[in-house]
Amino acid sequence: MAIGLFGLIPSSSPDELKKILQTLSTKWGDVVEDLGSLEVKPMKGAMTNEVFMVSWPRKETNLHCRKLLVRVYGDGVELFFDRDDEIRTFEFVARHGHGPRLLGRFAGGRVEEFIHARTLSATDLRDPNISALVASKLRRFHSINIPGDKTVLIWDRMRTWVGQAKNLCSAEDSTEFGLDNIENEINFLEQEVNNDYHQQEIGFCHNDLQYGNIMIDEDTSAITIIDYEYASYNPIAYDLANHFCEMMANYHSDTPHILDYTLYPGEEERRRFICNYITSSGEEPREEDIEQLLDDTEKYTLASHLFWGLWGIISGYVNKIEFDYIEYSRQRFKQYWLRKPQLLSLYPSHN
Repeated sequence: MAIGLFGLIPSSSPDELKKILQTLSTKWGDVVEDLGSLEVKPMKGAMTNEVFMVSWPRKETNLHCRKLLVRVYGDGVELFFDRDDEIRTFEFVARHGHGPRLLGRFAGGRVEEFIHARTLSATDLRDPNISALVASKLRRFHSINIPGDKTVLIWDRMRTWVGQAKNLCSAEDSTEFGLDNIENEINFLEQEVNNDYHQQEIGFCHNDLQYGNIMIDEDTSAITIIDYEYASYNPIAYDLANHFCEMMANYHSDTPHILDYTLYPGEEERRRFICNYITSSGEEPREEDIEQLLDDTEKYTLASHLFWGLWGIISGYVNKIEFDYIEYSRQRFKQYWLRKPQLLSLYPSHN
Protein backbone atom coordinates (compact mmCIF):
# COMPACT_ATOMS: atom_id res chain seq x y z
CA MET A 1 0.00 0.00 0.00
CA ALA A 2 1.31 3.43 -0.88
CA ILE A 3 2.11 5.63 2.11
CA GLY A 4 2.61 9.36 1.82
CA LEU A 5 6.26 10.37 1.94
CA PHE A 6 6.06 13.24 4.37
CA GLY A 7 3.56 11.48 6.58
CA LEU A 8 5.96 8.64 7.32
CA ILE A 9 9.52 9.89 7.18
CA PRO A 10 10.24 11.67 10.49
CA SER A 11 12.43 14.34 8.95
CA SER A 12 13.31 17.33 11.10
CA SER A 13 13.22 19.42 7.93
CA PRO A 14 10.54 18.22 5.48
CA ASP A 15 10.89 21.41 3.41
CA GLU A 16 14.60 20.71 2.81
CA LEU A 17 13.85 17.11 1.91
CA LYS A 18 11.13 18.27 -0.48
CA LYS A 19 13.60 20.64 -2.22
CA ILE A 20 16.08 17.82 -2.69
CA LEU A 21 13.43 15.60 -4.25
CA GLN A 22 12.23 18.39 -6.52
CA THR A 23 15.81 18.98 -7.68
CA LEU A 24 16.23 15.27 -8.41
CA SER A 25 12.94 15.30 -10.29
CA THR A 26 14.22 18.07 -12.55
CA LYS A 27 17.58 16.38 -12.96
CA TRP A 28 16.13 13.00 -13.90
CA GLY A 29 13.19 14.31 -15.92
CA ASP A 30 11.54 10.91 -16.28
CA VAL A 31 9.66 10.79 -12.97
CA VAL A 32 6.28 12.25 -12.02
CA GLU A 33 6.38 15.71 -10.48
CA ASP A 34 3.69 15.01 -7.89
CA LEU A 35 5.64 14.11 -4.75
CA GLY A 36 2.43 12.82 -3.20
CA SER A 37 2.57 9.83 -5.54
CA LEU A 38 5.81 8.53 -4.06
CA GLU A 39 5.63 5.26 -2.13
CA VAL A 40 7.62 4.79 1.05
CA LYS A 41 8.67 1.55 2.70
CA PRO A 42 10.62 1.34 6.00
CA MET A 43 13.74 -0.80 5.63
CA LYS A 44 15.26 -3.19 8.16
CA GLY A 45 18.96 -3.46 8.87
CA ALA A 46 19.90 -0.11 10.39
CA MET A 47 20.47 0.12 14.13
CA THR A 48 20.53 3.79 15.11
CA ASN A 49 19.28 5.35 11.86
CA GLU A 50 15.86 5.00 10.27
CA VAL A 51 15.99 4.02 6.60
CA PHE A 52 13.24 4.25 3.97
CA MET A 53 13.02 3.05 0.39
CA VAL A 54 11.22 5.58 -1.80
CA SER A 55 9.69 4.34 -5.07
CA TRP A 56 9.22 7.12 -7.60
CA PRO A 57 6.78 6.38 -10.49
CA ARG A 58 8.08 7.23 -13.95
CA LYS A 59 6.05 9.39 -16.31
CA GLU A 60 5.80 6.75 -19.04
CA THR A 61 4.39 3.99 -16.88
CA ASN A 62 3.66 3.27 -13.27
CA LEU A 63 5.01 -0.26 -13.66
CA HIS A 64 8.61 0.89 -13.46
CA CYS A 65 9.85 3.16 -10.68
CA ARG A 66 13.03 4.91 -9.83
CA LYS A 67 14.09 4.09 -6.30
CA LEU A 68 16.12 6.01 -3.77
CA LEU A 69 16.89 5.69 -0.11
CA VAL A 70 16.22 8.26 2.59
CA ARG A 71 18.25 7.91 5.80
CA VAL A 72 17.16 9.75 8.94
CA TYR A 73 19.89 10.04 11.56
CA GLY A 74 19.37 8.69 15.06
CA ASP A 75 19.47 10.81 18.19
CA GLY A 76 22.80 11.53 19.82
CA VAL A 77 25.03 9.74 17.31
CA GLU A 78 27.07 12.91 16.66
CA LEU A 79 28.73 12.26 20.03
CA PHE A 80 30.54 9.36 18.38
CA PHE A 81 31.78 10.89 15.11
CA ASP A 82 31.81 14.05 13.01
CA ARG A 83 28.93 13.96 10.53
CA ASP A 84 30.73 16.14 7.96
CA ASP A 85 33.74 13.80 8.05
CA GLU A 86 31.40 10.86 7.54
CA ILE A 87 29.78 12.52 4.52
CA ARG A 88 33.18 13.25 2.96
CA THR A 89 34.11 9.60 3.46
CA PHE A 90 30.75 8.52 2.01
CA GLU A 91 31.30 10.56 -1.14
CA PHE A 92 34.92 9.44 -1.57
CA VAL A 93 34.08 5.76 -1.11
CA ALA A 94 31.21 6.07 -3.59
CA ARG A 95 33.48 7.69 -6.23
CA HIS A 96 35.74 4.66 -5.97
CA GLY A 97 32.89 2.24 -6.56
CA HIS A 98 32.46 0.87 -3.05
CA GLY A 99 29.02 2.14 -2.10
CA PRO A 100 25.91 4.13 -2.99
CA ARG A 101 26.13 7.72 -4.28
CA LEU A 102 25.03 10.66 -2.17
CA LEU A 103 22.07 12.40 -3.83
CA GLY A 104 21.39 15.11 -1.27
CA ARG A 105 21.44 16.17 2.38
CA PHE A 106 18.84 17.71 4.67
CA ALA A 107 18.80 18.59 8.35
CA GLY A 108 18.75 15.28 10.16
CA GLY A 109 19.40 12.98 7.23
CA ARG A 110 20.39 12.36 3.62
CA VAL A 111 19.16 10.90 0.33
CA GLU A 112 21.21 8.10 -1.21
CA GLU A 113 21.27 6.03 -4.35
CA PHE A 114 19.25 2.86 -3.84
CA ILE A 115 21.36 -0.29 -4.11
CA HIS A 116 19.49 -3.16 -5.76
CA ALA A 117 20.62 -5.73 -3.25
CA ARG A 118 19.45 -7.22 0.00
CA THR A 119 20.94 -6.69 3.42
CA LEU A 120 22.57 -9.77 4.89
CA SER A 121 21.02 -11.62 7.81
CA ALA A 122 22.82 -12.93 10.87
CA THR A 123 22.84 -16.46 9.42
CA ASP A 124 24.31 -15.24 6.11
CA LEU A 125 27.57 -14.44 7.85
CA ARG A 126 28.05 -18.14 8.55
CA ASP A 127 27.52 -19.21 4.92
CA PRO A 128 31.01 -20.13 3.63
CA ASN A 129 30.29 -18.80 0.14
CA ILE A 130 28.94 -15.45 1.35
CA SER A 131 31.68 -15.21 3.97
CA ALA A 132 34.32 -15.61 1.23
CA LEU A 133 32.71 -12.80 -0.77
CA VAL A 134 32.68 -10.55 2.31
CA ALA A 135 36.34 -11.33 3.04
CA SER A 136 37.33 -10.41 -0.51
CA LYS A 137 35.32 -7.19 -0.45
CA LEU A 138 36.74 -6.21 2.94
CA ARG A 139 40.28 -6.65 1.60
CA ARG A 140 39.51 -4.19 -1.20
CA PHE A 141 37.79 -1.83 1.23
CA HIS A 142 40.87 -1.77 3.46
CA SER A 143 42.98 -0.69 0.48
CA ILE A 144 40.93 2.48 -0.17
CA ASN A 145 43.30 5.43 0.00
CA ILE A 146 41.39 8.19 1.79
CA PRO A 147 43.17 11.57 1.49
CA GLY A 148 44.45 13.14 4.68
CA ASP A 149 45.61 11.86 8.03
CA LYS A 150 46.06 8.10 8.28
CA THR A 151 46.60 7.98 12.04
CA VAL A 152 45.10 5.01 13.90
CA LEU A 153 42.04 6.34 15.75
CA ILE A 154 40.73 3.45 17.82
CA TRP A 155 42.60 4.27 21.03
CA ASP A 156 42.08 8.03 21.15
CA ARG A 157 38.45 7.57 20.18
CA MET A 158 37.90 5.25 23.14
CA ARG A 159 39.69 7.63 25.50
CA THR A 160 37.35 10.41 24.34
CA TRP A 161 34.35 8.16 24.92
CA VAL A 162 35.48 7.42 28.47
CA GLY A 163 35.23 11.14 29.25
CA GLN A 164 31.82 11.38 27.61
CA ALA A 165 30.57 8.32 29.49
CA LYS A 166 31.74 9.77 32.80
CA ASN A 167 29.93 13.04 32.09
CA LEU A 168 26.67 11.28 31.23
CA CYS A 169 26.67 8.38 33.65
CA SER A 170 24.95 8.01 36.95
CA ALA A 171 27.29 7.30 39.86
CA GLU A 172 25.91 3.75 39.98
CA ASP A 173 26.68 3.05 36.31
CA SER A 174 30.11 4.66 36.59
CA THR A 175 30.96 2.41 39.54
CA GLU A 176 29.51 -0.72 37.93
CA PHE A 177 31.56 -0.30 34.76
CA GLY A 178 34.67 0.88 36.58
CA LEU A 179 34.93 3.97 34.40
CA ASP A 180 37.62 5.53 36.61
CA ASN A 181 39.94 2.68 35.61
CA ILE A 182 38.92 2.11 32.00
CA GLU A 183 41.35 4.65 30.51
CA ASN A 184 44.23 2.80 32.18
CA GLU A 185 42.86 -0.40 30.69
CA ILE A 186 42.77 1.18 27.21
CA ASN A 187 46.37 2.36 27.60
CA PHE A 188 47.45 -1.09 28.76
CA LEU A 189 45.70 -2.85 25.87
CA GLU A 190 47.15 -0.42 23.33
CA GLN A 191 50.64 -1.21 24.61
CA GLU A 192 49.99 -4.95 24.54
CA VAL A 193 48.79 -5.10 20.93
CA ASN A 194 51.48 -2.72 19.69
CA ASN A 195 54.44 -4.90 20.66
CA ASP A 196 57.38 -4.37 18.34
CA TYR A 197 57.85 -8.00 17.37
CA HIS A 198 56.11 -7.43 14.03
CA GLN A 199 54.66 -4.67 11.88
CA GLN A 200 50.87 -4.51 11.89
CA GLU A 201 49.09 -3.65 8.65
CA ILE A 202 47.05 -0.46 8.82
CA GLY A 203 44.10 0.02 6.45
CA PHE A 204 40.94 2.02 5.99
CA CYS A 205 38.64 0.09 8.32
CA HIS A 206 34.86 0.05 8.48
CA ASN A 207 34.86 -0.60 12.26
CA ASP A 208 31.18 -1.64 12.34
CA LEU A 209 30.95 -4.59 9.98
CA GLN A 210 27.77 -6.18 11.30
CA TYR A 211 25.44 -8.01 8.93
CA GLY A 212 23.13 -4.99 8.54
CA ASN A 213 25.97 -3.02 6.95
CA ILE A 214 26.64 -5.60 4.24
CA MET A 215 24.50 -6.05 1.12
CA ILE A 216 24.54 -8.69 -1.60
CA ASP A 217 23.18 -8.59 -5.13
CA GLU A 218 21.48 -11.95 -5.57
CA ASP A 219 22.00 -11.90 -9.34
CA THR A 220 25.70 -10.99 -9.47
CA SER A 221 26.84 -11.96 -5.94
CA ALA A 222 28.39 -8.49 -5.67
CA ILE A 223 28.96 -7.37 -2.07
CA THR A 224 28.48 -3.74 -1.03
CA ILE A 225 29.62 -2.45 2.35
CA ILE A 226 27.51 0.49 3.55
CA ASP A 227 27.36 3.01 6.44
CA TYR A 228 30.76 4.52 7.20
CA GLU A 229 29.89 6.42 10.37
CA TYR A 230 32.70 4.82 12.38
CA ALA A 231 35.15 4.25 9.51
CA SER A 232 38.76 5.30 10.04
CA TYR A 233 42.31 4.08 9.66
CA ASN A 234 43.04 1.25 12.09
CA PRO A 235 44.92 -2.05 12.19
CA ILE A 236 43.11 -4.42 9.82
CA ALA A 237 43.20 -7.02 12.60
CA TYR A 238 40.82 -4.81 14.58
CA ASP A 239 38.29 -4.76 11.74
CA LEU A 240 38.50 -8.54 11.37
CA ALA A 241 38.08 -8.98 15.13
CA ASN A 242 35.07 -6.70 15.22
CA HIS A 243 33.46 -8.58 12.31
CA PHE A 244 33.95 -11.89 14.11
CA CYS A 245 32.39 -10.45 17.28
CA GLU A 246 29.37 -9.30 15.25
CA MET A 247 28.69 -12.93 14.31
CA MET A 248 27.37 -13.33 17.87
CA ALA A 249 24.60 -10.76 17.35
CA ASN A 250 21.09 -10.90 15.92
CA TYR A 251 19.67 -7.38 16.03
CA HIS A 252 16.33 -8.53 14.66
CA SER A 253 15.55 -11.08 17.34
CA ASP A 254 13.19 -10.59 20.29
CA THR A 255 16.25 -9.74 22.40
CA PRO A 256 18.47 -7.73 20.00
CA HIS A 257 20.82 -6.60 22.78
CA ILE A 258 21.79 -10.16 23.75
CA LEU A 259 24.98 -11.62 22.28
CA ASP A 260 25.32 -15.39 21.96
CA TYR A 261 28.97 -16.06 22.68
CA THR A 262 28.63 -19.67 21.59
CA LEU A 263 28.30 -18.29 18.05
CA TYR A 264 31.76 -16.71 18.03
CA PRO A 265 33.47 -18.35 15.04
CA GLY A 266 35.85 -21.18 15.85
CA GLU A 267 39.44 -21.26 14.70
CA GLU A 268 38.65 -23.15 11.48
CA GLU A 269 36.03 -20.58 10.47
CA ARG A 270 38.29 -17.64 11.36
CA ARG A 271 41.18 -19.22 9.48
CA ARG A 272 39.04 -19.73 6.38
CA PHE A 273 37.92 -16.09 6.45
CA ILE A 274 41.51 -14.84 6.84
CA CYS A 275 42.76 -17.12 4.05
CA ASN A 276 40.05 -15.79 1.73
CA TYR A 277 40.90 -12.28 2.82
CA ILE A 278 44.61 -12.64 1.99
CA THR A 279 44.27 -14.65 -1.22
CA SER A 280 41.66 -12.27 -2.68
CA SER A 281 44.42 -9.76 -3.45
CA GLY A 282 46.42 -12.35 -5.39
CA GLU A 283 48.81 -13.22 -2.59
CA GLU A 284 49.74 -16.77 -1.70
CA PRO A 285 49.31 -16.79 2.07
CA ARG A 286 52.21 -18.05 4.11
CA GLU A 287 51.26 -20.13 7.13
CA GLU A 288 53.13 -17.79 9.46
CA ASP A 289 51.19 -14.79 8.09
CA ILE A 290 47.88 -16.57 8.65
CA GLU A 291 48.89 -17.52 12.19
CA GLN A 292 50.04 -13.99 12.96
CA LEU A 293 46.82 -12.42 11.72
CA LEU A 294 44.78 -15.01 13.63
CA ASP A 295 46.66 -14.12 16.83
CA ASP A 296 46.42 -10.38 16.29
CA THR A 297 42.72 -10.62 15.52
CA GLU A 298 42.02 -12.51 18.73
CA LYS A 299 43.76 -9.83 20.80
CA TYR A 300 41.80 -7.09 19.07
CA THR A 301 38.50 -8.67 20.11
CA LEU A 302 39.35 -7.13 23.50
CA ALA A 303 39.45 -3.68 21.90
CA SER A 304 36.11 -4.40 20.22
CA HIS A 305 34.53 -5.26 23.59
CA LEU A 306 35.79 -2.02 25.17
CA PHE A 307 34.81 0.07 22.14
CA TRP A 308 31.21 -1.12 21.97
CA GLY A 309 30.90 -1.34 25.73
CA LEU A 310 31.62 2.39 25.98
CA TRP A 311 29.36 3.06 22.98
CA GLY A 312 26.51 1.28 24.76
CA ILE A 313 26.92 3.25 27.98
CA ILE A 314 26.77 6.58 26.12
CA SER A 315 23.96 5.45 23.82
CA GLY A 316 21.86 4.42 26.78
CA TYR A 317 21.73 8.06 27.82
CA VAL A 318 21.32 9.77 24.44
CA ASN A 319 19.40 7.35 22.19
CA LYS A 320 15.70 6.63 22.55
CA ILE A 321 15.28 3.52 20.40
CA GLU A 322 14.11 0.31 22.04
CA PHE A 323 17.42 -1.37 22.74
CA ASP A 324 18.81 -2.26 26.15
CA TYR A 325 22.14 -0.47 25.72
CA ILE A 326 23.25 -0.85 29.34
CA GLU A 327 22.74 -4.61 29.34
CA TYR A 328 24.56 -4.78 26.01
CA SER A 329 27.49 -2.92 27.61
CA ARG A 330 27.48 -5.29 30.57
CA GLN A 331 27.93 -8.21 28.20
CA ARG A 332 30.80 -6.56 26.32
CA PHE A 333 32.67 -5.59 29.49
CA LYS A 334 32.06 -8.98 31.06
CA GLN A 335 33.51 -10.66 27.99
CA TYR A 336 36.49 -8.31 28.05
CA TRP A 337 37.40 -9.25 31.62
CA LEU A 338 36.77 -12.94 30.92
CA ARG A 339 38.90 -13.10 27.79
CA LYS A 340 41.70 -10.74 28.77
CA PRO A 341 43.74 -13.22 30.87
CA GLN A 342 43.13 -15.98 28.33
CA LEU A 343 44.36 -13.95 25.37
CA LEU A 344 47.12 -11.79 26.80
CA SER A 345 48.72 -14.61 28.77
CA LEU A 346 49.83 -15.96 25.39
CA TYR A 347 52.33 -13.15 24.98
CA PRO A 348 55.83 -12.66 26.42
CA SER A 349 54.97 -9.79 28.79
CA HIS A 350 52.47 -12.04 30.57
CA ASN A 351 54.47 -15.25 30.67
